[in-house]
Amino acid sequence: MTQIRIRDAAAFLAVSDDTVRRWIDVGVLESTRDASGRTVVDALAVALLGRKNAVLPADPSEIGRSARNRLVGVVTDIRMDTVMAQVELQCGPHRIVSLMSSDAVRELALEPGSVAIAVVKATTVIIETPDANAP
Repeated sequence: MTQIRIRDAAAFLAVSDDTVRRWIDVGVLESTRDASGRTVVDALAVALLGRKNAVLPADPSEIGRSARNRLVGVVTDIRMDTVMAQVELQCGPHRIVSLMSSDAVRELALEPGSVAIAVVKATTVIIETPDANAP
């Protein structure tokens, strides 16, 4: 079981250290002490709490899809030339960037401030971990 410090848990949950301490006090998270006597929490418990507390807007399209990864957000930037466009959405705490044709941007009437849904269906997802030996 991986144990992490309160400040790291707070960063993962996008809350303050004090909020994590309050959650420990009321039993939302359990804590222990590491070998140095510092308060730590279980990383998996932090991840599950983050998932439980994640608040993303509901998908307003009411369309059934096989893709399960749908993120509702607001268009924050569009960079477009005559053929291609780069569209950026802010979906809760997540920044999503999509490359599409300029025609698609016009057909969807996308502009900064538009509500849009990013549908992600990937055959490859790359996962990285921090290198504990990196300088």
